Amino acid sequence: MTTLYHSIAEILRNTQQRAYSAVNLSMIDAYWHIGQKIVEEEQQGNERAKYGDNLLQRLSQELSDEFGKGFNLTNLKYIRQFYLAFPIRHALRGELSWTHYRLLLKVQNEKARQYYLQEAIDNQWSTRILERQINSLYYERLLASQDKKSLLVEAQKSEKLSAQDIIKDPFVLEFLNLKSNHAFSEQALETALIDKLQDFLLELGKGFSFVARQKRFTADNEHFYVDLVFYNYLLKCFVLIDLKVGKLSYQDIGQIDFYVRYWEEHFKTEGDNPTIGIILCTEKNETIVKYSVLEGSQQLFASKYQLYLPTEEELRMELEREKRLIESEKSFQQNE
Repeated sequence: MTTLYHSIAEILRNTQQRAYSAVNLSMIDAYWHIGQKIVEEEQQGNERAKYGDNLLQRLSQELSDEFGKGFNLTNLKYIRQFYLAFPIRHALRGELSWTHYRLLLKVQNEKARQYYLQEAIDNQWSTRILERQINSLYYERLLASQDKKSLLVEAQKSEKLSAQDIIKDPFVLEFLNLKSNHAFSEQALETALIDKLQDFLLELGKGFSFVARQKRFTADNEHFYVDLVFYNYLLKCFVLIDLKVGKLSYQDIGQIDFYVRYWEEHFKTEGDNPTIGIILCTEKNETIVKYSVLEGSQQLFASKYQLYLPTEEELRMELEREKRLIESEKSFQQNE
């Protein structure tokens, strides 16, 4: 009887999902056509401009009277914007809900919008996750972190994925609910990350899977501990993360370099790509970075983390600061 129940329940769940997808796509299709009609009506000429000023208000009232809620003025403006942002009807995706599309309309950059759209589909992002990624400028942070030395020039990119294509700077860890103005230990930070592992994996990016925390290894009768170990199946390598609650130091760099070198020799399996080491710190010392093994390294990285969700303006200022640093370094190299 139990087997029969589960098989019937599976049929019903699949049917419900197909029905939901069909209704969802039909609604999105309807909104697209409504947006098209509104735009065509508004674009008929200057002589209709006065009528156009009141078009959405009157239309909202009439539609709400007959079809109920869902056609208020705000939603009609979204519907109009929806058509303008996605003018090709057959390119609409049924995997996304109307709420997904409304969130995507907030993204002005066309490339960023298409990135979020595809990521939401590929990774089955809920609307909550999509909103968080957009608000934290996930796309812009990832772009700014990719091969910083060639960020300002349109260099051809290899089709092969590299660590620079995935590792962001800064990381935004607002989901930990740790107070940035309160003292806490590295152990507390690590525990918070493990407790919110799903959110941390989302922030880390594509392809990460958790392997271990406080991974112990012994060298010359001395014990060492790697804070967090992940494996990235896209890069096909282990990723070691060392957590720091203060400013980056030269000793921190030496420690992660040692961890990576030891892991390469004793833990890396056949077929793996070189191990990657990341220091997560609250502040980077750019001079130390420049004159250490981090400079130009394909395996070692230092990234800042923030314990609150910055405003869009704050994030953009941070990205602009990174660009200015790159421009200064590029100018210095050209003048040498």
